[in-house]
Amino acid sequence: MPLLRVEGLTVRYGALTALNDMSWQVEAGEILGIIGPNGAGKSSCFAAVTHAVRRAGTVWLADEDVTGLPTFELARRGLRRTFQQNAFFGELTLLENAMAAMLREHSTSLPRSIALPWRERTTRRNAEAAAAKLLTSFGIEPQDHGKRPGDIAYGTQRLLSVVLAYGAGAHALLIDEPAAGTGGTDMRRLADLLVDLRRRGVAVVVIEHHMDLIMAIADRIVVIDQGRKLAEGAPAEVQRNPAVLEAYLGRAA
Repeated sequence: MPLLRVEGLTVRYGALTALNDMSWQVEAGEILGIIGPNGAGKSSCFAAVTHAVRRAGTVWLADEDVTGLPTFELARRGLRRTFQQNAFFGELTLLENAMAAMLREHSTSLPRSIALPWRERTTRRNAEAAAAKLLTSFGIEPQDHGKRPGDIAYGTQRLLSVVLAYGAGAHALLIDEPAAGTGGTDMRRLADLLVDLRRRGVAVVVIEHHMDLIMAIADRIVVIDQGRKLAEGAPAEVQRNPAVLEAYLGRAA
């Protein structure tokens, strides 16, 4: 059974149809790549899946129809996303950002904090330990945990955005252009992170323009052009598809 399945997603902005009858699915422990030219509807697809825009169609998480649930409830159930721009609290340290991402799992109610202050201190220590473990497990070294996001390398910032979206554990993670602005060692670290998410059993969906990266890590690829699904298959199949070569890969070359 696919962990995340979307059927017939359609998004319209006035007279513009940004996404037209889009369907795909991804299993736990699988990486699905989504590629296409600029303006093809890729980010609109993520917005539709997470109910950030008005749309038609159906979204299933595991065996449950979650189409009508608001974005925050989808996130609570483990369907989360990143954005093209880095998303974190700039005035907090990396450790504090990670603690904020895990707040639901490591928090104490106000009455209990007042009545049992020792429990609040214990909860905070546990939250700090969990946040440090989260960052380190995804390759963000302890010496950086006390820094603010603006004081670390851009490549590490890109990793941080994905790690914060994962938080205490996502079931399905939609990642929008994680390699934007990176290359070399940073891109290899990112590839390792995405593969690690797959090993953890996360259903990963990645929008990406770096063809070398997506072809190397994706199990399957969906190609979108002008709001429609143009092709779907294994990376090698997609690379040989004449329609894809004409619409995207060939155009990019």
